[in-house]
Amino acid sequence: MATGTNLTLSTRQKLERAQRAASRLSGLTTLRKNQLLLSMAEAIESQMDRVAAANQKDLEASSLPEAMRDRLLLTPSRISAMMAGIREVAALPDPIGEVIAEWRRPNGLQIRKVRVPIGVVGIIYESRPNVTVDTVALTLKTGNAIVLRGGKEAVYSNQCLVEILGAVPGLPEGAIELLDSSTRDSVQELIQARGLVDVIIPRGGAGLINFVVENSVVPVIETGAGNCHIFVDESADFDMADRIVINAKTQRPAVCNAAEKLLIQQSIAETYLPRIAKKLIAQGVELRGDDAAVGIFPEIQPATDEDWSEEYLRLCLAVRIVASLDEAIDHINRYSTRNSEAIVTASESNARKFLRAVDAAAVYWNASTRFTDGREFGFGAEMGISTQKLHCRGPFALAELTSSKYEIVGNGQIRA
Repeated sequence: MATGTNLTLSTRQKLERAQRAASRLSGLTTLRKNQLLLSMAEAIESQMDRVAAANQKDLEASSLPEAMRDRLLLTPSRISAMMAGIREVAALPDPIGEVIAEWRRPNGLQIRKVRVPIGVVGIIYESRPNVTVDTVALTLKTGNAIVLRGGKEAVYSNQCLVEILGAVPGLPEGAIELLDSSTRDSVQELIQARGLVDVIIPRGGAGLINFVVENSVVPVIETGAGNCHIFVDESADFDMADRIVINAKTQRPAVCNAAEKLLIQQSIAETYLPRIAKKLIAQGVELRGDDAAVGIFPEIQPATDEDWSEEYLRLCLAVRIVASLDEAIDHINRYSTRNSEAIVTASESNARKFLRAVDAAAVYWNASTRFTDGREFGFGAEMGISTQKLHCRGPFALAELTSSKYEIVGNGQIRA
């Protein structure tokens, strides 16, 4: 296979080191991989002050809006969560070598389908330095090398974390490679490095993801933006709906599983909309709405056509009044980015219809969309939330970082 062309010497050397490391990583035992992971957690724990200082340099240099700065920020609790995530991954079963299926043919051939590493995984991401640690843990557990291209706003944090993780004794050279983030050239190089990189995973805003999907010659696992909806139907418990809507919008507004749209059934709108609007405004949320919503609660700003498809990533929420469950489903399937969608209802039949008919990676009944997360799903961490339908969908982690091969055992069979 032809390898990437037009690579700088630095990038080519890093990718070639990663290739060599992938070969060594694929042969590590589960025990050895877990030992390396636990050593990584201990290394971060012993250097928390160094990580915090590097992160502070990024924050001081950043001109990101406040909601986006939250993605960049590493608090002591978030650094501790990164360490906990590594240890959780170490405790999970190792998928490598798992026999997916096994059967015997009439001619006596024994055929086994087994999980194997993908090889070299490239990830392109913005802002969030915790992604550096999560993805290193997942790729190491699955015997893959990783090439990281973080955002320029997290350059000091990422460099610090890679130095700490990469210095763990016994880790093959090249297992973790970090590309230059000062220009977009390294993104272009990485997505053109066919033959040196086996898969690309973009994480970030729609602009980054679309650029990678449209320009990469390396296979891509597409993670998605989150234009997430909550539909409150006429049978909903209002107290429950309040908790879910407020949590989904305000708990961390700059992440892809935060709610961006609220749909309310027309029969309860006169009662429920003023109630929830006042609570959201008290939480600092800017509200926009269709004509019906503005007519019920005039403090809401009129929404434009663009609002229904926008991922705000801040304390802003658009409200629409819908006549029925079917209208809510139609609206969601038209504007959703296929990430996370929720219904609040006491009607099991309505809930079941919503769960079946809404086309998204994660669909919720009476729960916040904020749970679409690898750690919350019990995966220890995640590479991203996939909104595509091939290979993997939703939060993806260990199993989705594997490929497969067939092992065939015979006793001299030949094909006639």
